[in-house]
Amino acid sequence: MAGGGEAAALAFQLAELKRRSALSYEQLGRKAHLSRSTVHRYCTGSAVPPAFAPIEAIANACGADRAELTKLYRLWERAGRPAVTNALIQDERLFRPRPPQVDERAVHPFRRSRWAAVRPAIAAVLAVLLLVGGSTNGPVAVSPIQAPMWTHAPRALEPEFVGVTANSNTGQMPSFDVGSVRLWNSRTRWQNLEPARGQYDWTTLDRLVDGARSKGLPVVLTFGGTPAWAAPNGKKSPYTDESRASPPDDLADWERFVHTVADKYRGRIGAYELWDMANHPNLFSGSMAELAEMARLAGRAIRAADPAATVVCPSMGELWDPVMLGELREFAELGGYDHCDAAAVKLSARNDSDPPETMLSLAREIDAALHAGGAGVVLWSTGSAYDVNLHQPVDADRGAQHAVRFYLSGLYAGYRRMYFYNWGSAKLPIVLQPVGGPYTKAAGHVARLRQWLAGSRIHSCGQGRAAGLPEDLWQCRFDRDGKTFLIWWTVDRSLRVPAPAGTTSVEDLDGGTRAGSDLTVTGSPILVRIG
Repeated sequence: MAGGGEAAALAFQLAELKRRSALSYEQLGRKAHLSRSTVHRYCTGSAVPPAFAPIEAIANACGADRAELTKLYRLWERAGRPAVTNALIQDERLFRPRPPQVDERAVHPFRRSRWAAVRPAIAAVLAVLLLVGGSTNGPVAVSPIQAPMWTHAPRALEPEFVGVTANSNTGQMPSFDVGSVRLWNSRTRWQNLEPARGQYDWTTLDRLVDGARSKGLPVVLTFGGTPAWAAPNGKKSPYTDESRASPPDDLADWERFVHTVADKYRGRIGAYELWDMANHPNLFSGSMAELAEMARLAGRAIRAADPAATVVCPSMGELWDPVMLGELREFAELGGYDHCDAAAVKLSARNDSDPPETMLSLAREIDAALHAGGAGVVLWSTGSAYDVNLHQPVDADRGAQHAVRFYLSGLYAGYRRMYFYNWGSAKLPIVLQPVGGPYTKAAGHVARLRQWLAGSRIHSCGQGRAAGLPEDLWQCRFDRDGKTFLIWWTVDRSLRVPAPAGTTSVEDLDGGTRAGSDLTVTGSPILVRIG
């Protein structure tokens, strides 16, 4: 029995749900998009999945309610994570610094060579952080997180790169500096905009678009939530508006709706994300083939109504789970990404308390899946984990560091836009700003990062000796107006290193400046200006 008593309790709850549903393992597997043997392993307790998504899929297939899902999540946390941690504790070699690894093909951060060697190190640092609690008050154990260095011809950063998802229908917008807003969970689902066929309610979307434009913020509208009238027998979504997770019965309704929206908001909405977390059965219960056809129709409709708008393929989430990552690959194999200007994924750490740099391992897996599926596409990250609201709060200092490093990790991974989840809510592990309230330290630091990056071009990113840097130092190099600047940080430890030759000033995220031949670098990034 994996994971001891906790795993037994998890298996018992799953077995009870299976018994109540009267479904066979084969039937459950089909409904949950898992193999029969996988369902059997989890229901009998012979294995605990590394991600919660398969447990959730089985439970949903059995008709579990929200309280039962929450209980399963807590059991999974206790059953899976301590078992991994204890196993790693027994092998102290995993906590030693790994030797430098040079990627001979490292002109891009997504090359697949040597990835198998990096994965144990990623697992080790997750275990370390679970044990030490991630304090940054002083030096901590050296983190073995590693990512390949890369150097490109300089690429201008999009002004919209530092984005946030706005989960508010008030029309209020962030009072700190960001580059763009993404609308989701803002009462702008398809169900809300077209509550009856051909009858539209633009009140909320007008208010949000006008609010964003008054702040000079480009808007991304995310589609989702099929109206009940368009799929009366479809699976209900988790929202309270009677929307459906299934595709519409008639895809002509979908194409007409998308064209109507894009035509009405021509020049006011800059991008359309065609569905949110479309590989999760709670949010999209159709097949990847149906999703690819919806992407084709939507792309055609948007380009006909507003050729200047950016078409972003449906986002895929929970990609730490191989099953969910397989859905992304299938969508690619079906040619779904051929109809879009960008692909949306949920590039996130497993938990907000984990270092954002652990996302780089996931970025490598995403790139490999896209490559295997024959898709070459620009990448955006548009969210977090499905169950992010169940994660534990992160203290203010650590949250501020992680919010900034979320964007820096996205730069390291080569993503063109990053949307932090979210703006507007106070019930998340890292809060930026509740609607109507003051913004937090995390938001202030995000705004400072955006000021650092404004108008710049990125040249390279690297870490440690493989990149010619001091061990455990992370760096991205930029230029603006002919002047070079670096952003330096560590993964939650303190490091004292010599200032680079030609350094003219050093700035921290609070706006303070430093001087001296040696610099102390921590988990809170600093800006180093040269020349």
